[in-house]
Amino acid sequence: MADGPKIRLEGVSKTFGANRVLDGVDLEIERGESLAIIGQSGSGKSVTLKCILGLIKPDHGAIRVDGEDLTGLSARNLERMRAKFGMLFQGSALFDSLPVWRNVTFALTQGRMMDARNMRRIAAENLERVGLDSTVLDLRPSELSGGMQKRVALARAIAPRPEIIFFDEPTTGLDPIRADVINDLIVELVEDLGVTALTITHDMASARKIAHRVAMLYKGKIIWAGPRDRLYDSGNPYVDQFVQGRAEGPIR
Repeated sequence: MADGPKIRLEGVSKTFGANRVLDGVDLEIERGESLAIIGQSGSGKSVTLKCILGLIKPDHGAIRVDGEDLTGLSARNLERMRAKFGMLFQGSALFDSLPVWRNVTFALTQGRMMDARNMRRIAAENLERVGLDSTVLDLRPSELSGGMQKRVALARAIAPRPEIIFFDEPTTGLDPIRADVINDLIVELVEDLGVTALTITHDMASARKIAHRVAMLYKGKIIWAGPRDRLYDSGNPYVDQFVQGRAEGPIR
């Protein structure tokens, strides 16, 4: 195991045309830590996530996972590194044409038909971890409520037992009660599995519940990072305005 943080971003910059989305992002996520990145739409949160996943290559800087810089890896080595990742997509992103059990085990099979009995068993075990029983195994995602779809997506994210899980707006589209249920599940799963977690969110209740630390992106830079308990007492006027949802302040 490499020493140092599980994930480290060093001076990561990315420009699209005349738009500099990331402008020297420095960020560290310790092993077993849950970090949430907050910020306005267009602040660079999703681009940061895509850079870490290797879907976008930054123009400058390094992205190290277990000390290894992803930006210089070959396609084969990048796939090896991605095997450490699990992902909960915004909107769940389940495959409508596949039953729940095949959705949950998709990362294990890469969509190929494998030992169905074993895959169903694995799916059932992971669904149980997120509070669903085997009665949903053969249902299609369209037959599930939004909250149940999110649970299935969580089961899919943890099924390969990743070292790092990324959560992209995990409570989007859920009412406050169902959102809190998902937050509780995320906290429980991260603790039980001992994974490192990175969450992108606009939901301050979610950030405060699931993250050990919170970082705010503004105009492509990390302008504040601190423990979740300081989120509403950061001393940073940009953070204060954002988390309080005030129209007046330095953010225009």
